[in-house]
Amino acid sequence: MELTLDELRALTGWAADCAARVLPLVPDPRPATAIAAAREFASGGPRTRALRTAAWEALAASKTSDPAAAAAARAAVGAAGAAYLHPLESPHQVKHIVGPAQQAALARELAGGSAEAEIRWALEHAPREVGEILRRFPEGKPGKTRAGELHRELESALRG
Repeated sequence: MELTLDELRALTGWAADCAARVLPLVPDPRPATAIAAAREFASGGPRTRALRTAAWEALAASKTSDPAAAAAARAAVGAAGAAYLHPLESPHQVKHIVGPAQQAALARELAGGSAEAEIRWALEHAPREVGEILRRFPEGKPGKTRAGELHRELESALRG
């Protein structure tokens, strides 16, 4: 399987846009740095050590006691990590495709908002490349949690 840089840029840009919608839920600045780094790659920049470091820093920010902030930080981690999606025919990779939108929806819900509205937004704004990439991978294996439900909803809709 091949993933072009243009496809990864489209995926990463969408992931960053999804994550940015819940960024106000995170008081820690590290997820914002990860989203900015993801957007730089999506706009044509190279995959850099700074991008990878920003993802790790956002992951550290997700270790908070506030569940909504933690999910929002994980959305930022996923956005930065989307640039490094592996072209392996594995269900595990699917969570890296839908994860930023899934975590954004979960964050919104945990903050008292509508996960469905976030999912609707993500689906309406997904570039065609996201579905094209997703269809190359086997079906994901989300768990039975609320996050898993959101994953299934996103994956099903994006696959078309």
